[in-house]
Amino acid sequence: MTNKQDQEPSGGELEGSRITELEEIIAERERELAQKSSRISELEPAVTSRDSQIADLEQSAAELEQRLSEVEDRLAQAVSSYRSLAVRANPSVPEEAITGESIEEIDQSLAAAQTLIERVRQELEAEIAGARIPAGAPQRKPIDLSALSPRDKIQQAIGERR
Repeated sequence: MTNKQDQEPSGGELEGSRITELEEIIAERERELAQKSSRISELEPAVTSRDSQIADLEQSAAELEQRLSEVEDRLAQAVSSYRSLAVRANPSVPEEAITGESIEEIDQSLAAAQTLIERVRQELEAEIAGARIPAGAPQRKPIDLSALSPRDKIQQAIGERR
């Protein structure tokens, strides 16, 4: 017969095997932790480098935004100067007719204003030409006596002498 103790492990043996099992799990976890620590150490310079790159990019972006703002200011000044020049160069065009926020818009408004002024000028010239009155008295012409009878012609001649 077999002994009951031979078949079932005792409490001490169970605890010992459980401790061994747990020690193996702990050792495995420590190996995994060491591998992950090593991987973190490998990646840390890359992360630091990326952080540095991000900081550099942020600084570059801020510098570019500042330069863009300066360029926009200069562009606005140039457009304003161009508009002033266009107003001075075209005294026949009212200043209010020359508008725009860019050089192209100012050129378009100037062309439209010049077209309007030319059309008005042509209409006024046509109106003046149609209403032209000769200066001074009309020319004297002899009276047309061809339609008169001989008697009327004689009376006309006598009447003029009187």
